[in-house]
Amino acid sequence: MSALLQIAGLDAFYGDFQALFGLDFHIDAGECIALVGANGAGKTTFLRSLTGLVPVPGQDMTFDGKSIAGLPPHLIARAGIAMSPEGRRLFPSLSVEENLRLGATVEREGNWTLQKVQELFPILREKADSPSTLLSGGQQQMVAIGRALMANPKLLLLDEVSLGLAPVIVRDIFAALPQIREGGTSVILVEQDISQAMAVSDRLYCLQEGRVSLTGRSAELTRAQISAAYFGQSTGNA
Repeated sequence: MSALLQIAGLDAFYGDFQALFGLDFHIDAGECIALVGANGAGKTTFLRSLTGLVPVPGQDMTFDGKSIAGLPPHLIARAGIAMSPEGRRLFPSLSVEENLRLGATVEREGNWTLQKVQELFPILREKADSPSTLLSGGQQQMVAIGRALMANPKLLLLDEVSLGLAPVIVRDIFAALPQIREGGTSVILVEQDISQAMAVSDRLYCLQEGRVSLTGRSAELTRAQISAAYFGQSTGNA
């Protein structure tokens, strides 16, 4: 099976500062990959590189059989990559439904409609006309995920979806992942809760100071291996 996303030797910079060093990565259709690592390890930079928010021209980055390195964000979105960003980034002047409909402006065909998103997260139908600023943190996170799904992505990027949320809300959000994947959508999940990340993912990558310090099947990795890679004692591939 050819990978949906294949990356070899990715370097990424903010000006003169190098944030990613020779990163190799792949994900297949329908897979869920967990991306873990300490703050500053390069996780968000990696996602921003995939969406074109951090330009990486000339890099070896192939999505759905075509190079996306150096493409602007709107063309990458049209190609089928959507992100629910850290901090959710909703538009405070818009209602819940209006925020959701923004995702559809990419105009990609697919199964995700407003009705489907509201079935996935029923509270969003109830709150459809409410300003996004009146929602709880967990409800706002559901809007951010729903907005990304409205773009009908082949690859969904979830950046720190559980950050600052109550455990019961986190459980509801992660319970939606199987339904998201049933339609063939691949998921890259950046997550601080390692136990949760291992439970919902097929494979796991650990980043440390911009480099892959560990990768392997989530069910086969041990907490000791992940802990060592997390804090900089690289154990390689499992």
